[in-house]
Amino acid sequence: MKKLALITSVFLFFTNLVQAETSSMSGIVQSKCSIWTEVNGVYGNALSTKLDTLPASGGVKGNVRLDVLQAASYKAKFTAPVAWSSSPPLNDSGAFVNSVVVGVVSVAAMSAYEAAKVTYNNVTEFNLTLAGSTNFVLNSAFTYAKALPAGNYSSVWTVECIAI
Repeated sequence: MKKLALITSVFLFFTNLVQAETSSMSGIVQSKCSIWTEVNGVYGNALSTKLDTLPASGGVKGNVRLDVLQAASYKAKFTAPVAWSSSPPLNDSGAFVNSVVVGVVSVAAMSAYEAAKVTYNNVTEFNLTLAGSTNFVLNSAFTYAKALPAGNYSSVWTVECIAI
């Protein structure tokens, strides 16, 4: 009986020596890039077959500001519409032509973003190499095969700040 008690005591002693605990850690990462819509674009309709954001057509160009706190850590990605998010029924084909250009900047060297932008499909990307604010001007036009039906037309741009 003493042997059993001794073996049990030794076993309990050694199991306490190899006991393990877990400890968790967590953290919150906040983006150092903010996106602000300064001006929502408005389509004008100077021609019956076309809607566009040009002021000459009665439109208003969109304006989005990106504020970057940490240089060379983000890229901006603009995805332009290829279809209406809402519109009257359209039976014929139409086509969007969209563009993004650098507008007002807080650091003069940011104007170089325009020459360095990358455009593919309906996407435009800018490497945000400097800290500060950059305004981007959104242009959009839709041309239809015949006169556009009356009604409300809406499109959606997607603007992202992507950590690189």
